[in-house]
Amino acid sequence: MASASKVKKTVRIASGRKRVRQDVKLNAANSALRSKFRTAIKGVLKAVKAGDKANAADAFKTAQSVIDSIADKGIFHKNKAARHKSRLSAKIKAMAVAA
Repeated sequence: MASASKVKKTVRIASGRKRVRQDVKLNAANSALRSKFRTAIKGVLKAVKAGDKANAADAFKTAQSVIDSIADKGIFHKNKAARHKSRLSAKIKAMAVAA
């Protein structure tokens, strides 16, 4: 197969062109928020793995805020947000019991 470059078709209708412009901006914003979400979760998991209860609790507080804001904006479903918060909370509680 030859490497054919994709030719983007432009939309003829004005509202369609506006929608394309908006989609680019929204996609960038949503990608940034999803990245922030993943980073927040990694911070909590890193603190749990290190065994640092205080740091884990602080990171969880920050992660909770990020997760809730993403659910409120509709990027993730509220149940997905609740599931992630529940799992992180369980890991922190298990760390407290083990110590």
